[in-house]
Amino acid sequence: MPQNDGVKFTSSSLKLPPLLHHSHSTQPLLSNLHFTISPSPIFNSKHLINQFTKNPVDKFINFVKTHNRISPFRLANHIEQLFDKAHKRFSQFHSNSLLLCSASLALTRADEEGAVAPTKGSGGHSSGHSGSNEERVLVSEVLVRNNDGEELERKDLEQEALAALKTCRPNSALSVREVQEDVLRIIGSGYFSSCMPVAVDTRDGIRLMFQVEPNQEFQGLVCEGANVLPAKFVEDAFRDGYGKVVNIRRLDQVIESINEWYMERGLFGMVQGVEILSGGIIRLQVSEAEVNDISIRFLRRTGEPTVGKTRPETILRQLTTKKGQVYSMLQGKRDVETVLTMGIMEDVSIVPQPAGDTGNVDLTMNVVERVSGGVSAGGGISSGITNGPLAGLIGSCAIYHRNLFGRNQKVNLSLERGQIDSIFRINYTDPWIEGDDKRTSRTIMVQNSRTPGTLVHGNQPGNTNLTIGRVTAGIEYSRPFRPKWSGTAGVIFQCAGARDDKGNPIIRDFYSSPLTASGNTHDNMLLAKLESVYTGSGEPGSSMLVLNMEQGLPAWTEWLVFNRVTGRARKGLVLGPARLLLSMSGGHVVGNFPPHEAFAIGGTNSVRGYEEGAIGSGRSYVVGCGEISFPVRGPVEGAVFADYGTDLGSGPTVPGDPAGARLKPGSGYGYGVGIRVDSPLGPLRLEYAFNDQRTGRFHFGVGHRN
Repeated sequence: MPQNDGVKFTSSSLKLPPLLHHSHSTQPLLSNLHFTISPSPIFNSKHLINQFTKNPVDKFINFVKTHNRISPFRLANHIEQLFDKAHKRFSQFHSNSLLLCSASLALTRADEEGAVAPTKGSGGHSSGHSGSNEERVLVSEVLVRNNDGEELERKDLEQEALAALKTCRPNSALSVREVQEDVLRIIGSGYFSSCMPVAVDTRDGIRLMFQVEPNQEFQGLVCEGANVLPAKFVEDAFRDGYGKVVNIRRLDQVIESINEWYMERGLFGMVQGVEILSGGIIRLQVSEAEVNDISIRFLRRTGEPTVGKTRPETILRQLTTKKGQVYSMLQGKRDVETVLTMGIMEDVSIVPQPAGDTGNVDLTMNVVERVSGGVSAGGGISSGITNGPLAGLIGSCAIYHRNLFGRNQKVNLSLERGQIDSIFRINYTDPWIEGDDKRTSRTIMVQNSRTPGTLVHGNQPGNTNLTIGRVTAGIEYSRPFRPKWSGTAGVIFQCAGARDDKGNPIIRDFYSSPLTASGNTHDNMLLAKLESVYTGSGEPGSSMLVLNMEQGLPAWTEWLVFNRVTGRARKGLVLGPARLLLSMSGGHVVGNFPPHEAFAIGGTNSVRGYEEGAIGSGRSYVVGCGEISFPVRGPVEGAVFADYGTDLGSGPTVPGDPAGARLKPGSGYGYGVGIRVDSPLGPLRLEYAFNDQRTGRFHFGVGHRN
């Protein structure tokens, strides 16, 4: 937020304590004002300021101290309660303090200046007494005058004071209590800083005068301590009152709007005091609690302190909250979520505490670490296998360490094995390279894989299997470069070739289509990769855009040189209880590339209703999908969908035209219905779809569609 350096507007001493919520009180600011009922002592609001509002920020920080593990987003739920409690104490003190202001009416004969004669109702009766035993004085006339007993210059203010009176009317018998209540009503109108009732004995009877001191006209404002509060917001709040008599009730509303501005943004800030200076200048004192220090405290699951394995600087660099900033609970909540996404913490919370008497806060982040290393096992479905008793079923196991050297660096050794395919992978990731201020991550990967070649080269005679073996090694660097945007750049080496079901290398399939681009048993390529990703809210149904480009580099004479560009887009729309999801993907390849790298169209993550790769395989492709999902019961959702895919007529341009040899149509569509069930592995998808050949097919998948 922008800093308001030198925000200065051009605005007795009337002081108001910081804003308290007034929805529970019928006297918003009366206890803050000076009012005089001669000859009783003057009630001074300064005492309340000192007792209740020395440091308003400390109040809700001290509240946090009584809740050991309260997180920033939970703290917001308690601020209202804190204000209510403070206001109850304030109102209680105010009701007691009225006893100090026991009123007595001063009777002055018109023909005897300075002579004061007490009436029956003025002697010894406490203003707090009520009932039929109160002695009353018959008043013949009620006037509003200034402190000198003269008429007010502004008749509109006189009318405001008279309109506030309830019991003090001409020809009425009044008690001291009733007069005092009307004094409070005049003060409560907001236009006057003091009010003193004076009774004058005249020939026509007793004249009751309310001698008032109007507030000054608002001529300007000085705002102090507001570093994040926008100047325009303050200007707009006070603009309507310029040149008018200051109304305390209206000023109270302005103060409340300023405090609400801080609360809506989760900022530790509020109006600490207001002072009306001579010349009609209002001085607004704002208190904003800045972050003084941030520390990390490691806890066991039981809440006991312990020694952590993670380096504190590894956690602190993840935080957007920095020293010297005004503390924001919303920003603190985002920091908690960020630390949790590191994958090494089981629980995270932030506890703000007062930093001595400075008015600032010290933040303590409590973290409970997860077990950093271990062994895991699981299973899944491979989309490249469509026949056999265990078609597509794969198992996996991994050995991992997610917090190497206490720097959140990750090492993973994994093995996936299926009926035909297998993948062995060694992966090292440093999510934030030390010394880099751009949050750049580094990933080093070595992989040996064997995957089915049926997507492009299916329908082998006798159901023999053809597999594609790849040995891959590479390094990638990723970093966010704009909000919701991230980029990746890397270099990948790959050696790929085809093998039959006995493991022997082959260079042509049954239809004499080549299986490599170089004519050798394997193709070598060195790829430079660039990728840009946009993610909306991060939810699976939110907006997303992925752009990817791979360029083959001529590092060796026989190494392949080609350029491949792909893109994926997704947009989610809410339609009442239902949700519409639109997605599209496409790509194009230029240059000399192996046939098994062609784009395969059809299948569970492409066009449903077709087997994997049954529509075609081309140098170019486009696939579009529309899906409407709706809740059924609990974690179960229903869905209706329609898909369309085409190779844009590029099938014959693939070396050997494997799609044409297998009479694939090159384009097609599918439609159907399905159900989704939430699970720890992600959504379990069971779908049944028809294609444009009027044949139906079940599809089962785990996780969201690509």
